[in-house]
Amino acid sequence: MPLQDGYGLVIGTKLDYFRDDPDDFGRYYHGNLIVGTPQGPYHCAIDVDPKNMPNGIEWRVVALAAGAMSQFSQLANGWHTLASNDSSGALDYIRSPMLHPPLGILFVRHNSFLSRLLDFIRWNPPWNKGLGIDALTDLEGVLTNAARCYVFGEPFNVGLGVHNIHQNQGDPVTSTFVAENGIWQDGATIIESTSGMFTAFLNKFRTQSYRTDALGRPA
Repeated sequence: MPLQDGYGLVIGTKLDYFRDDPDDFGRYYHGNLIVGTPQGPYHCAIDVDPKNMPNGIEWRVVALAAGAMSQFSQLANGWHTLASNDSSGALDYIRSPMLHPPLGILFVRHNSFLSRLLDFIRWNPPWNKGLGIDALTDLEGVLTNAARCYVFGEPFNVGLGVHNIHQNQGDPVTSTFVAENGIWQDGATIIESTSGMFTAFLNKFRTQSYRTDALGRPA
């Protein structure tokens, strides 16, 4: 099902960044990126809640080709609503080709062992596992020298902001978030650096599946 308040991305400049205060056990739950737009500052809450597990957060950092970002980089700063499909520019951690760049090996015999191995690595890449502070450390590295921010997720229903900035599919059928499972609606933080490089910070919860069906349910 779609996210309750819609889906899209906000584009703008980095005005500020800060972590939530840690809880009594030193756990962090959000990195807070403030993005400047013509409509005002957007509060982007990047969720790294470990769900009371020692390695409950999974994340990866992906270098993106500039061409893959061309449909976004020419958009004006501000909020842009996206339909949850494969042609709108919506992101899907499992299905978006731009989030699975090739490894540089171009000519491989079809259905050979190497081709199957490369396909596994491309579409089921390894994820870092750890606590919120571990994920935030890598996020903060991505935010260094940010010239422009592209943050995907669900808009706040009150005020300017974005949440559900994480994978939004693959939650177990027993989860309280199962109703929000859906494809082509994943949250992400993509940064264009001052040198023109694009880097995506992708984050999910350990409880979420790496494979989903057409409704975003664990496959």
